Amino acid sequence: MSTPVTVIALIEAAAERLDAAGVAFGHGTANAFDEAAWLVLWQLRQPIDDLDAVADRPVSPAEQAQVEALVDTRIRTRQPAAYLTKEAWLQGVPFYVDERAIVPRSFIAELLIDGGIDYWLGPHTQQVLDLCTGNGSLAVLAAMTYPDVTVTASDISAPALEVAAINITRHALDSRITLVASDGLAALPGPWDLILCNPPYVNAQSMAALPPEYQAEPALALSGNAAGGTDGMDFIRGLLADAPSRMSAQAALVLEIGNERAYFEAAFPRLEAIWLDTSAGEDQVLLLTRDAIVRGLR
Repeated sequence: MSTPVTVIALIEAAAERLDAAGVAFGHGTANAFDEAAWLVLWQLRQPIDDLDAVADRPVSPAEQAQVEALVDTRIRTRQPAAYLTKEAWLQGVPFYVDERAIVPRSFIAELLIDGGIDYWLGPHTQQVLDLCTGNGSLAVLAAMTYPDVTVTASDISAPALEVAAINITRHALDSRITLVASDGLAALPGPWDLILCNPPYVNAQSMAALPPEYQAEPALALSGNAAGGTDGMDFIRGLLADAPSRMSAQAALVLEIGNERAYFEAAFPRLEAIWLDTSAGEDQVLLLTRDAIVRGLR
């Protein structure tokens, strides 16, 4: 009698296939093993966060075929795993996601949960805006973290806001989070006490070199060159020009710029930005007070 295939064996085999196919990671996992574990455990309807508990569980031939079909689809389509499973996690919180919105992965989530921006907040922090909300994950995490604030989640993309609505309802936050369609701050007069923003910021050269997994996401959520620039700062230029008139006196703007710090500093050399520590280092997310924006853009 042949030895039954186990969950861990299936994951290891899937990881080898993903590695050999050269798929790209970064949408919730950083390597082939973690991606394979996500796909296998999801397909087998097992807890994603407790592999040890099911590692030696036998897998039936029918289940094995289902897993192999899912891995086939991941390799063939180059869709991020989150689009195949319709779910992603941010700081351990589950979110629905599909092709209408970018896969949530903002480092701002860490700062919310770990208290990394609490120094700049206080009793005055009542009105919070999640700009470029995508699937609504940062708005949800902000509402969970700060139970006394009111949150507005905004995006220019109507399809993305449809996904955000799913997640707001999923986490029973319809009474605390309002969705608003807006091009930047155009329809958001405020005043806001805290603005969270993970905007489109990828420069033109990087956009052209993105792997297929990233090209599967809405380009509107990635490219920072919509106004004809090449440095990825087009949206951010408009945001910073508009922000002071929509911020309260003690307000702060928390802005993610990914790997574009050099472009950001070249575009805004006089801004006194506070770079915040995340698991990816101190060059991914910055904080600007209203006063700093006013001084830096004079």
